[in-house]
Amino acid sequence: MNAPRLPWTDIAPKAYQAMAAVGATTAASSLGPILMELVKTRVSQLNGCAFCVDMHVRDLRKHGERWQRINSLCTWREAGLYSARERAALNWAESLTRLVEHHGHRDADFEQLQGQFSDQEIVELCWVVAQISAWNRMCVGLNAPVAEKEIA
Repeated sequence: MNAPRLPWTDIAPKAYQAMAAVGATTAASSLGPILMELVKTRVSQLNGCAFCVDMHVRDLRKHGERWQRINSLCTWREAGLYSARERAALNWAESLTRLVEHHGHRDADFEQLQGQFSDQEIVELCWVVAQISAWNRMCVGLNAPVAEKEIA
């Protein structure tokens, strides 16, 4: 297990607490825990954040998500295991995570999203993607370690 580069949560506790408060706010979203955890896991996969992938896979399992859907998340486009709503959210999450690759070409993705979500839900989804992306950058940059332990 790698050691963290800095004790970042102790060095900047107010910023850490503010991020945690955003997390508490988005957790109360009408999107539902499974959808939010699928999005957080997928964004963390794209950003290469081992700590966050581990955390959100564990959270998916706590919410009763099946291993097949968790294991297929990196191939969600090919696997027929996700609802139209989940597919729209995952597509939008990827579009927002891969900003450079999708620059200027989000209209079709947004239209797909509008077919599945209310305006309120779309904004909440954007906050979820933005927040997990920020967490990914902190955890990758400062080397948050993944503890070796069983996943139920």
